[in-house]
Amino acid sequence: MHLYDGHFGGMHLIWWIIWIIFIAWIFFIPTDIPYQKTKKDSPLDILKNRFAKGEISKEEFEESKKIINSDN
Repeated sequence: MHLYDGHFGGMHLIWWIIWIIFIAWIFFIPTDIPYQKTKKDSPLDILKNRFAKGEISKEEFEESKKIINSDN
């Protein structure tokens, strides 16, 4: 005696669908999800952040900015 009589059971089909969606989600997940990968800051971005935090003075910021821009 067979439980499904050769037919695909309803709950069994639902589990297959859930697994297929889960596996597809893993392989096709977008790579640009926020906070997933660390973004490499440019030297100017780092300098701006240090100035905004008050780690360096305006004069140091301007001098460093000229040096960074002259390298490019």
